[in-house]
Amino acid sequence: MSTRAIASKLASAGIVEHPYALAVYLYATGRGGNLKAGDYKFASPITPLQAIDRIKRGEIALERFTIPEGYNRFDIAEELSRTGRGAGDHFLRLMNDTGLIAHWAPSARNLEGYLFPDTYQYSGKTTAEELIKMMVRRFDDVFTSEWATRASSLGMTVQQIVTLASIIEKEAASPEDRPLISSVLYNRLKKGMPLAADPTFIYAALLEKDYDGNPNQPRHRRRDSLYNTYKYPGLPPGPIASPGRASLEAALYPAQTDYFYYVLSIGGKHKFSRTAAEHEAAVAEYRRLRDSGALSNGGR
Repeated sequence: MSTRAIASKLASAGIVEHPYALAVYLYATGRGGNLKAGDYKFASPITPLQAIDRIKRGEIALERFTIPEGYNRFDIAEELSRTGRGAGDHFLRLMNDTGLIAHWAPSARNLEGYLFPDTYQYSGKTTAEELIKMMVRRFDDVFTSEWATRASSLGMTVQQIVTLASIIEKEAASPEDRPLISSVLYNRLKKGMPLAADPTFIYAALLEKDYDGNPNQPRHRRRDSLYNTYKYPGLPPGPIASPGRASLEAALYPAQTDYFYYVLSIGGKHKFSRTAAEHEAAVAEYRRLRDSGALSNGGR
């Protein structure tokens, strides 16, 4: 836009009363040069020259969106659709571009797990593709080469670590439980035991568009899916959500325990057990607490 057009635009927004006079002034003083395109928001009150100075500095208006830890790509696509850059289905298609993470996970099916949970800023010119890329770049920032080396020392690929971390993220409501849950999952993997993590069969149901919000629905637990860790031992084929930094650290640095079981308890914390008998007693206590309503404010 020309300086005169900008002055006219500011007038239509109620910032300038005499746009022609402003345009003449800017032309005469040379202050109208190098005005930067973009979307701008101005606090009121503001003088015309203050507005011009902000446009010259390129202080464009930025919006924000936040992705919480534990969101899966369906949740993220829905959140991103609120930016006005496309519908949820459009974002899901963009999330199938695994070229963005080929250096981490060459066999990945999509970007699940690599859309790092954080708060992001975007402008009116930011594209849907750029929104996705900034989330993957944030993962690149967080997952360091030292972490990749640590994963290798554990005999794990980055994809396996992110997958494990995503399960930890969905299971742990209490921060101190994360490395303990991680230890349970590692111990079960070493023994060849199924991980038996509820969030995995929930994710399998989401993939089939069949999840009704009830984790106690028998058909979900029985679902024949490689993501269902009740039916299939080992890790699922890929992450089931976006893990945060703490869950990634827990997957890389598990506590050293002889626990093989855990169940939700009061305050969102978990009760950890070494034997099946101990676990059965803990489950009975969980059911008693659940039925009494003591678990209503904790856990997930």
